Amino acid sequence: MDRDKTLAAIRQQVRQEPMARKLGLSLEQVGVGQARVSLQTTAEMTNILGGIHGAAIFALMDEAFQVACNSHGTVAVALNLSLTYHQAPEVGDTLVAEAREVHAGRRTATYGIEVRTTGGRLIATCQALAYRKREHLPFLETS
Repeated sequence: MDRDKTLAAIRQQVRQEPMARKLGLSLEQVGVGQARVSLQTTAEMTNILGGIHGAAIFALMDEAFQVACNSHGTVAVALNLSLTYHQAPEVGDTLVAEAREVHAGRRTATYGIEVRTTGGRLIATCQALAYRKREHLPFLETS
């Protein structure tokens, strides 16, 4: 399958993904080894202190990571994500996670992920490690 068909199939898969739909995650861009995903924060995402829950920010980063590391058309799964929260976003902020491939080897690949508000405030950063399998993405064969 060619690159454009692979990326189109990933876009379609994300649109149908239950977790992405539940949280309101929107895939804005996907390219080989990269992805940009956005999230509009809401009051339903707050923690006990009234701030946006870290799990919402993690989910946004993880979505960008999974898209970027699977964009080669073969299955890749997370081995490790190391996050740093820099600032708390506010309810109503739109957050954008950008994942970029740093290195892709035969079995592992590393990614850098940043989350910023649309105004440019840095919210969180992440270093992520994926394990690259040999099999093609299962939904490529049916798309």
